[in-house]
Amino acid sequence: MIPVSVRIFICTEAVDMRRGFDGLALIARQQLEQDPRSGALLIFANRRRDRLKALWWDRNGYCILYKRLHQAVFELPSASSDNSISVRIDGGQLAQLLAGPPKVRKKRAKLRVVR
Repeated sequence: MIPVSVRIFICTEAVDMRRGFDGLALIARQQLEQDPRSGALLIFANRRRDRLKALWWDRNGYCILYKRLHQAVFELPSASSDNSISVRIDGGQLAQLLAGPPKVRKKRAKLRVVR
């Protein structure tokens, strides 16, 4: 459970998932205008929105959570203003985001018998 006091930001622009700790921290500083060592949880997604990375500072170093969906995409919130590239969310919204989209039951295709 994430404490209510933790600020959570989602970057609404696509990020190269090859970036590591320092690359994501640089994006946080330069584009999101957030200090990655402030204790905030920073969420980044790739262009296809099937991968997420979360970056946060834990007392003496960075931590990354990396999640990849198999056959779905993350439903990210959109920025409210045109020039903003980040959205602030709460812990409940983060839990919904990480859970992924609701499972949709696929219809089985009927097999044809070839004679």
